[in-house]
Amino acid sequence: MNEYLALELIRQRTTERYEEARQASLVHRLRQARRQRNRDEALVRRPVPDYVDGSFRTVPEQRQAEHVEAVR
Repeated sequence: MNEYLALELIRQRTTERYEEARQASLVHRLRQARRQRNRDEALVRRPVPDYVDGSFRTVPEQRQAEHVEAVR
């Protein structure tokens, strides 16, 4: 095989491999970003307790608190 032809084939294959590696890297980064977004959303979806002991306000307490905030 002509050495110039062999060099050209090697160059083309190397370019193809670099492109495949770049695309695989992009896919990896997209998956990481999706996982992080899911973790962040899971934190946002968790309800935050109203009191130190981890309990939540009852409905009458919530209405009273809304009334107090509206009066201010």
